[in-house]
Amino acid sequence: MAGAIEEADLKRKRRSPRVQVAALPFRLGAEGQPEILLVTSRETKRWIIPKGWPMPDRKDHRAAEREAYEEAGLKGRVGKKALGQYRYEKRMGDGSTVACAVKVFPLRVEDERRRWPERKQRRRRWYAPEDAAALVAESDLQELLLAFGARTAKASV
Repeated sequence: MAGAIEEADLKRKRRSPRVQVAALPFRLGAEGQPEILLVTSRETKRWIIPKGWPMPDRKDHRAAEREAYEEAGLKGRVGKKALGQYRYEKRMGDGSTVACAVKVFPLRVEDERRRWPERKQRRRRWYAPEDAAALVAESDLQELLLAFGARTAKASV
């Protein structure tokens, strides 16, 4: 009986999503309209927002801020409260996939560094929220980007 319980626990752990943290880098354009920065993933070169695993020595919003610097060379003010979350399937090195739930924190970008740790592995580019949403693959993230863009545009009027 104990073996069956342990196996059930293992299956549940494999199914429950692993948590990641992400920054949603944004700025206000010349006319006050929000813009969102996307970065390419290292492996597949698809457009994403900077994200990574939580860090034991940092709060989640600070870990997201760190990922934005490492992956896109961004510095700014990070919000302590998550805007929401999205889910995706992360491809691992062995070809397997892991379900991830990503908590997204706003990062108002104040500086874009010319040099950053992953600059040779990634590209970064600013987009209107609608364009950014059209470029990312995850439907939850698309919705989050559109909602953020609409909210931020209203607030800047």
